[in-house]
Amino acid sequence: MSLTAIGIIGIIVLLFLLFSGMPVGFVMGFLGIIGFSYVVTLNAGLGLLARDVFDIFSSYGLTVVPLFVFMGQIAFHSGISRRLYDSAYVLVGNRKGGLAMATVAACAGFSAISGSTNATAATMATVTLPEMKRHNYDMGLATGTVAAAGSLGILIPPSVIFIVYGILTEQSIGKLFAAGILPGILLSFLFLLTIYLRVLKNPSLAPPGPKTSFREKIKSFVGILETLAIFGMVMGGIFFGIFTPTEAAATGALVTIIMALARKQLSWQGFIQSLADTTRISCMVMVIVTGAVIFGHFMAVTRLPYDLANWVSNLPLPNAAIMGVIILVYLCGGCFMDALAMIMLTIPIFFPVSQALGYDPIWFGVVIVLITEMGVITPPVGINVYVVYGVAKDVPLETIFKGVFPMLLALLVCNLILLFFPQIALFLPGLMR
Repeated sequence: MSLTAIGIIGIIVLLFLLFSGMPVGFVMGFLGIIGFSYVVTLNAGLGLLARDVFDIFSSYGLTVVPLFVFMGQIAFHSGISRRLYDSAYVLVGNRKGGLAMATVAACAGFSAISGSTNATAATMATVTLPEMKRHNYDMGLATGTVAAAGSLGILIPPSVIFIVYGILTEQSIGKLFAAGILPGILLSFLFLLTIYLRVLKNPSLAPPGPKTSFREKIKSFVGILETLAIFGMVMGGIFFGIFTPTEAAATGALVTIIMALARKQLSWQGFIQSLADTTRISCMVMVIVTGAVIFGHFMAVTRLPYDLANWVSNLPLPNAAIMGVIILVYLCGGCFMDALAMIMLTIPIFFPVSQALGYDPIWFGVVIVLITEMGVITPPVGINVYVVYGVAKDVPLETIFKGVFPMLLALLVCNLILLFFPQIALFLPGLMR
């Protein structure tokens, strides 16, 4: 049997096991060891397992993951998410669709200190859905907005997906973070525009909230300042070369704790829960990364990614058409797998293809993250939809999926804009030292 055939069989078996609901990291690691041992030797496979597990769990670069996750957990348990929403509510809540727009703004703000799409969706659903329900919002619009805007957590830095992509492809995490800022702002604006157009067509979907005075609007900025300060310090330090991403994450976590203690809004129980949640999420990420690295080594010895890259680059098609096929694969795959699993499975295969086509690796990372964002809100998996469904409880699942559909169109438009204007993603990284 040829090495290419062995690689293809490995991918087919992997997809079958993933669709059966088995844990992503363990499946990828197990198949990687079996495949590598079959192609090389059993001793080589066991040696690979020991080396990869040690290398990943002792990696200095991956320490940035628990630090950023911890920063987001402290922000949640100290009430920063609630203050973000309250501030946005005061600023735009009196408009038609204002509460939904405030939800998008709050999700964007919380994404800047969270790094996780699921955490952002769950946190903001808990905060915003009761308010929108109390003001007689259409629950399709309300839940769809939270599920979609929660996806900003993997695009607006700090993003766990960007960290993992950077490690797998050996790209600068700082530049990837910078590349996500302008597309994140663009996508937030498109979400706001989508809400505005929906409410303009059918005002009964989102009645206006109570009016607020100019003084109240000015005072509301206080709730945003701490988030801006944390984000500015973290990203500013990375952008100007003051911090490495790991140092920035540690500094951001420390400052978040100091702010929470200064406000006297972080209880001992909240602190312990933050540590527990950080440990659980970080271990999940590390296991998935380890499994992906092992599987990637199996793919490397089969030479499937390189053969595929050569085959694709020699196709009699324009580069844009080939990239369109890759995007379509990500879009379809994202319907069945969560974002991190999708990145882990496909990057070893498609990253060499993108390089053979001459695409910028930073731009490619942003495009892939945008595509996987669509996956977290599309059926049948749509993990953000299920997160919101678990919080909302009394809203049917089909209602949430219907509410998400207009937001999917906004994501598609954002992707098209980025494809035609790649400098939107590359401008800020180009300014970095």
